[in-house]
Amino acid sequence: MKFPGSRRYAEQGAAATGRFSITLPASMAQPDTVASSAKTLNLPASGGGSAALAVENLHKRYGAITAVDGVSFNVDRGEIVALLGPNGAGKTTTINMILGLLEPSAGQVRIDGIDLRTHREQALARTNFAAVYSTLPGNLTVRQNLRFFALLYDVADCATRIDELLEEFELSRFRDTKCGLLSSGEQTRAALAKALLNRPQLLLLDEPTASLDPSAAQLVREEIRGLAAIRRCGILWTSHNMQEVEAVCDRVLLLSHGKVLLEGEPRSLPQRHGAASLEDLFIRIAREPLSAHSGGLA
Repeated sequence: MKFPGSRRYAEQGAAATGRFSITLPASMAQPDTVASSAKTLNLPASGGGSAALAVENLHKRYGAITAVDGVSFNVDRGEIVALLGPNGAGKTTTINMILGLLEPSAGQVRIDGIDLRTHREQALARTNFAAVYSTLPGNLTVRQNLRFFALLYDVADCATRIDELLEEFELSRFRDTKCGLLSSGEQTRAALAKALLNRPQLLLLDEPTASLDPSAAQLVREEIRGLAAIRRCGILWTSHNMQEVEAVCDRVLLLSHGKVLLEGEPRSLPQRHGAASLEDLFIRIAREPLSAHSGGLA
């Protein structure tokens, strides 16, 4: 298995699809008919040296409950950052605010230097997302799914781009297979191909290798590292696989009770806090109350 290659990568679109089905209009059902109705985005210039993602003092409150409490961090270009924390720590809420699916109670999200609140469409045009729980519509073929999202993202020469991604992710033989008939690993590859359609400045990956066998997972990790290194794409990665985080990520953020408690390089951070490994440090944070960390971990 050679997928994915290290040729051209992809750009755009924060679309968390979930499980649903789509009925294609007749024009899209024909593979050779390219009639995109998506408008061309009038994008403001990106911030040149801006971080791929800048999150500043982000809050999310639900009545008396604070799900995210003053979270701030950057993801630089070419950097892979892991957002870690136990269930209920605020990771999903934070990601949903970055994707524009939730309105922050306070704070700011900037993607490639563009304010998500004031230029939502332009910011999200530089973003994409893939998650093991967000599968592509099962009643569409692989090619139809990629075409559907390519039209949403207004991908130039989308037929060529789709063929490139089908080849790079070794999906060419499944191009006319409905996604609902694919194995979980094949569905993950298709979702990653979708996530790279428009060459994102920011890519959010939630457990991207969870359903892959070890060999395929290693190849996907290599592709993602190549994407960061070659395309200078910023990547925000969430995972419960600490060994994978150590192997892939440049920096980790550990969340608990909606706050960033610790930040650092995945191999040195545990040593600084007296833990044998990143997994041990994660377990300690998950089991201790927030008050135990108010002055920092021992």
